[in-house]
Amino acid sequence: MESDRLSDNELNHFSAERRFVMQTILSSAVIAVLIASFLIILRWGNLILTGQMPARFFAFFAILFTSGLDVGLIMFPLTEFPIYESEQVYGFTNPIAIEFGFWGFFIWTFYFLTTCYFCIIEPRLKIFEIPWVKFINNVIIIATCAFTGYLFLQYLPDYFPGLGPFFRFSIVAIVLVGAVYSSTDIRYVKILSLSSTWLFFALILVMWAFGGLGLGGLAINLLEISDYFINIYRFILPFSDYHAFYLFWWFAWSIMIGQFVSRFVGGLRTWQLLIALLIIPSIPIAIWFSVLFEVYEQGLDISGFINGFMILVGVIFVTNSLDSLTRLYSENLQLTVDRLGKLKYIGIHWCLLYGLILFYQFTPLQIEWIGLIVIGFYAAISVLIYFRRQMLTLSTNT
Repeated sequence: MESDRLSDNELNHFSAERRFVMQTILSSAVIAVLIASFLIILRWGNLILTGQMPARFFAFFAILFTSGLDVGLIMFPLTEFPIYESEQVYGFTNPIAIEFGFWGFFIWTFYFLTTCYFCIIEPRLKIFEIPWVKFINNVIIIATCAFTGYLFLQYLPDYFPGLGPFFRFSIVAIVLVGAVYSSTDIRYVKILSLSSTWLFFALILVMWAFGGLGLGGLAINLLEISDYFINIYRFILPFSDYHAFYLFWWFAWSIMIGQFVSRFVGGLRTWQLLIALLIIPSIPIAIWFSVLFEVYEQGLDISGFINGFMILVGVIFVTNSLDSLTRLYSENLQLTVDRLGKLKYIGIHWCLLYGLILFYQFTPLQIEWIGLIVIGFYAAISVLIYFRRQMLTLSTNT
């Protein structure tokens, strides 16, 4: 009797075709980001960018760093270094350079493009005020915000061995309450961003001392990272499924992070913003991976205080990401504290996000899907910019 189900070979063929289509779309989108960034520098390179709530230079980058990154920066590397050492696809360089390539330098171009868009183009064209654009934008923000909480839920057992489901879900629920509460006032967002940045620096120092790396060892590991720049062309297009996962992840975050942090740009020229985005976040990321790799290489046990400190910083990074995104979509939807009151505000947004986190447990949803939606959204915005280009030309010439 003929089966309705696909055979293994047919499934593998389908998966290969789907992978090819997704990676083709992703590659085209990455190239488009590079071209658009180049055109922005060419057209508005010397334009001074100022957001709605300009912040001091360090405060701006603290907000960008902690909002634009999440718990993955803290929790992923120790589980990823063995993969980068053993799998052939990563054999062209060392594990620290691979890790850095997935988190540092070039990849911040995504945030540069969207930050510039919301500083330069959106105030003139107001595309994100179009109802259907606003709707899709907020759906993306809410979905990605909840997915961040879901990833935190999934990775907790790696750092809390033996942690039961009840405590996992309880920890995530408590963290989400803190994030939603922090989003009630922009002052809390700024304070938490600055605090978590300093805590991250403290974690680097603690891990550096714990690993006994010394200045010489740190210099050697940083030199290993320099191999990334020799191979930077390899990191532009996806060279593995996992690299594609990271690129989709950055796409999924790019529009909403640019939308949020553009408010705090404080008088940088466009070319200065690009250089700063490429270099400044990459420095602590490079140092963090260097000290963490030493701990991995020595096989040191990170249980106890070290593990607790990492979890603390990871929790604060998650809180920072969630409060920034919650504040963004709540303002877009006018579901603010001023309109709802603090208790109702916290209750509505907590229920919405925690409900989605639980929903993700029972669905095959992947960040790649959100990334694809965002890429399609990029294409739609580009078409709208093309049709409104005359308005843009007139407004920038006046």
